[in-house]
Amino acid sequence: MIQLFISVLLFFVLFFGISFILNMILRQTWLMAFVFPVIVIFIVDTVPFSEYFIEPGTAFSSLGNEVASLGMQDVIILASGFIGTIVAGFVIRFLRKNGYQMF
Repeated sequence: MIQLFISVLLFFVLFFGISFILNMILRQTWLMAFVFPVIVIFIVDTVPFSEYFIEPGTAFSSLGNEVASLGMQDVIILASGFIGTIVAGFVIRFLRKNGYQMF
């Protein structure tokens, strides 16, 4: 239970920080929210990336099986990372609205 709490906190902070920095540099508020599923695919899937182009049928079916076999703890941890990206988007919007032009 403690490991789950620490993992949730780490994923939230990690993806909040990455999203915040990308939002500052690229000035695209919701970019990381759209990139996050690709990152999840890299985390979850065991198939090499090139297989998606060489044999897409087997690669995507393997990805579906991997996602379906995720445990509840894994889903909670990955969801906390996604929540971190969403919160970073709202923080950036709030800072821009309040006059912080570097954001």
